[in-house]
Amino acid sequence: MKTLSIIALITLSTAVCPGTELPRSTPEAQGVSSPAVLSFIDAADSDIDALHSFMLLRHGRVVAEGWWSPYNARSPHALYSLSKSFTSTAVGLAISEGKLSLNDEVLKFFPEHAPADPSRNLREMRVHDLLRMSTGHQSEPQRTPDRAWTKSFLAHPVPFKPGTHFLYNTSGTYMLSAIVQKATGTTVLDYLRPRLFQPLGIEHPTWETSPAGISAGGYGLSIRTEDIARLGQLYLQKGKWQGRQLVPEAWVEAATARQTSNGSNPNSDWDQGYGYQFWRCRHGIYRGDGAFGQYCIVLPRQDAVIAITSGVRNMQSVLDLVWDKLLPALKDAPLAPDDAARMKLQRRLRGLSLRPQEGAGSGAKVLGKKYDFPANEQKLEAITLESEGNDDTVTLVARFDGVERRIVCGHNAWHKQRAALGQFPEQPVAASGAWTETDTFAAKLCLYETPYTVTVRLKFTGRELQYNAQANVAFGPTRQPQLTGQVQ
Repeated sequence: MKTLSIIALITLSTAVCPGTELPRSTPEAQGVSSPAVLSFIDAADSDIDALHSFMLLRHGRVVAEGWWSPYNARSPHALYSLSKSFTSTAVGLAISEGKLSLNDEVLKFFPEHAPADPSRNLREMRVHDLLRMSTGHQSEPQRTPDRAWTKSFLAHPVPFKPGTHFLYNTSGTYMLSAIVQKATGTTVLDYLRPRLFQPLGIEHPTWETSPAGISAGGYGLSIRTEDIARLGQLYLQKGKWQGRQLVPEAWVEAATARQTSNGSNPNSDWDQGYGYQFWRCRHGIYRGDGAFGQYCIVLPRQDAVIAITSGVRNMQSVLDLVWDKLLPALKDAPLAPDDAARMKLQRRLRGLSLRPQEGAGSGAKVLGKKYDFPANEQKLEAITLESEGNDDTVTLVARFDGVERRIVCGHNAWHKQRAALGQFPEQPVAASGAWTETDTFAAKLCLYETPYTVTVRLKFTGRELQYNAQANVAFGPTRQPQLTGQVQ
């Protein structure tokens, strides 16, 4: 959750930072159809709400890239479980350095947190089982702030023999991060800096930590879209980067192979097998992915990589669109130049934007009035709308838990700022607001270093104000309970 830009970008010719940017090329020169890529973008805009960024690499070169404003090329994006693939890479590097092995018992790293009488299944759990999500758990161990996460994990029942039962288990990935830290004396984030991030040109990565100061492992990494593509290209090249073997080829092969079965639905990309913190896909493809549509997709047969960030509820729909629109567009040989189609694609990518809040009403009669709210779980205490002049820009002034927050909402546009709202801490935000009715003001708040956009609706009726807030995606309910305030 870091910084913001409002213009979607595409560069098909020169790099912004020579020596660090990936090389660029035209689509046709790398056997990719510009009209097919444009069809993918159009379908994403009409059928999926919403992609945040897209980058397509072919034969090691970026042939198409775009960001939906206010998302941008320079800002990092929260990866959620796509972080797991980076943790897996750290494990592979630590193994190659002799710091640990696939067959190490998990218990041996945490004698201080081991149960007094560990079960046979827990004693048999190995690093290998953590990597392939086959720890033997029936449910995922909880991670709470009042207890060491490693201790909670080791105390959790293990009813199945490790290696026999697939369960997607973020706490298991945390254990991998904790094991790397135990074995190397440094966090996964710091361990990867000289070994992965710096050689790949990944600048300023950040990673959330547990209360114990351990990189969260299964989530919490934030990097740019191009950085996601770099990891995919590294794996596509069997761990080699600019002539240097950063990750052992054997690890790349093992991590992206089918290490365990996880289902039988031939139409689901979550049922094609699981590697070492990588998913197998249909069409001989593999990927790392994270909640709400963060993707690093590697297509070995087509020598291609696709990086996507988004805020979607239906993650399969994004993959289906890739298979339907982009996969057939990757040809075996260069295509004839098509300058008209390429320029049309460039214009389209440069103009990408999430839709700002639309509206043409006017709520002048309530501007400047303060509405107070009774005590509530959302800790909202008061709201005022203020006019910013003659351009219909409105500032939402809200007091949460004793702290006043001011959010300037652009009119038919995104306004960049740092702001906080409710459960979300202060961070880069782009806001857009408009009167959708004479008595209703709506504001879209895009937290553009995350998947989240929060829509706030304020309905003024007499002396009352009804407050409704809804997020585009969430791990629980997306809609908050309605609150009613009274004018002072």
